[in-house]
Amino acid sequence: MLDVLRKIMKIINDKGGENPVVLDMRRTPIPTEYFVIVTANSYTHMRAMRDELVDFIKSSGIPIIYYDRGDQYEWSLIDIGDIVIHIFTEKGREFYDLEGLWFDAERVRL
Repeated sequence: MLDVLRKIMKIINDKGGENPVVLDMRRTPIPTEYFVIVTANSYTHMRAMRDELVDFIKSSGIPIIYYDRGDQYEWSLIDIGDIVIHIFTEKGREFYDLEGLWFDAERVRL
């Protein structure tokens, strides 16, 4: 799973994702292993990151449980089971504050 996380983070960094964070969710009641949280600087940027990540996931043969296909939202989600990727606008990230909500989840350094 860490190899997949590293590739996801590389895509996010290559696409200019802002302030990416990985939270280890294994000790929480949430049924996933990791949250990836990142900020996009526009709706276009959010869509580009989402599409690149979905392409990578599909080409890797990893089943996608769900991903947001819409545009113009403050929060876009990609759920692949063990990893849930949250792409926010700056406003959305501040409002939903997942890092604050899950403050006790360990941050993973890759």
